[in-house]
Order: sequence, then structure tokens, then C-alpha cells
Amino acid sequence: MPIALITGANRGIGYALAHELGRRGITILIGARDEQRGAAAADALHAEGIAAEPIHLDMERPQTFAAAAHTIAERYGVLDMLINNAGIMIESESWNVNTAATIPMDVLHRTFQVNFFGPVELVQVLLPLLERSGDARIVNISTILSSLELHATPGSNTYETKTFGYNSSKTALNAFTVHLAHALRSRGIRVIGIHPGWVKTELGGKGALIEADAAARMIADTIVAPDPPTGVVLFRGKPLPW
Repeated sequence: MPIALITGANRGIGYALAHELGRRGITILIGARDEQRGAAAADALHAEGIAAEPIHLDMERPQTFAAAAHTIAERYGVLDMLINNAGIMIESESWNVNTAATIPMDVLHRTFQVNFFGPVELVQVLLPLLERSGDARIVNISTILSSLELHATPGSNTYETKTFGYNSSKTALNAFTVHLAHALRSRGIRVIGIHPGWVKTELGGKGALIEADAAARMIADTIVAPDPPTGVVLFRGKPLPW
């Protein structure tokens, strides 16, 4: 049975994806910064017959990464899937405010820690376990708001959405996806970025169009495909503009 670790999996897209992958016979490790909420999410999945276990992971506390790796190594000895799902957008209450000239540096640093630096370091810590799989997948949850091409194109559907910290942290995550795929191309590890759509979650906010369960099914279909692409950022199976 494959083993999948999902960060930020106690709610939103992360929980919906945990449910969807678990329903497909994958053992789910619920990465959560709040241990009680992680345990509650795992219990809820257990109630539906899904194999799940909480793992304490706080993207703002990289010291939790080594402990998580030790737990996974002790209990499973391998990791087949890592889904970097945890993310924050804290610079504004509105998606329609351009924050490039006003974002406080502490907010920018925190956003990049959770959305970019944390995933990079977590991958490095977990790489030995992923290499044991033979057919591992690393999935970085991205966004259409990461596209520089669309941001530079007046009239595009993201042109007026300039939440600088969030958007640029995900652009950096896309760069990591491409570079990491190249670095791991001979090690049997696929690296995929996925834009799930505008999903009805706490981060998605008012106006979101897609239910979390529907987004999770789309992401899961890509993850479990027998021969998925690597080094790309996808939405519904098609590459996003860079």
C-alpha cells in the first residue's frame, strides 16, 4: 500500500485530498501544525475505513521536519508521495489589492517560509525516504496566480490580482518544481506542480468556484497516473503559462 504525506491536511484541499487518496487505497499521513487537529482529521478518516496517521509538521518550524522523517522511517521505511499543500496568504483581506509596494517584510518572510522555503527544506529532509520508493511523486500545490505571463498580460483573468507575497512565493515554488524535476530525473521521482483551481476553502475566500472534493479528484488523478509528467505545472492536465 503506497504511503502519502500531505502537508496542511487537517482541512481544506489537504483534507479533501487525504480523503480521496485514502479512498483509493493509499495510506495517508496527515501533516498538521496543530497536533490535535491532525489527530481529529485522522480519526475522521479512520471512521470511513481509511488508513491515516497524524504527523506533526509546522512549515514555520523546520525542526519538526526531522522528527517527522524519523517517524516515517521507523513506521513505514519508505515514502511514496509527498504533497506540499500547506500554504498561506496573509498580506491582505482582498485579492484585488496590489501589495508590492506596501507588504510588511515580516509578512513577506513568513509567506515565503510557509509557501516556499518550508517545502524546499522538507523535500531535502524526506528525499532519502522518497528514493526508497522507486516510483515516488512530489506534488507542489501551485496557483494560476503564480503565472508571470498572465500577470503581465492586461485583460487576463489574473491581471488585477496582485497579492505580491502569495503570488511570488508560488512563482518561486514553480521554479523549484522545474529545477527539482531536473535534479531527480534519473532517480525515479516525478515532480509535478498542480493548480487546483479557485477552491472553496478558507484561503480561497468568497467567490471561489470549485468544491474541495472536485479539486481533490483532479489532483489525485494526476498523482496516481501510471506515467505522469515531471517538471511541469498543470491545471486539469494542461500546462499553465509560465
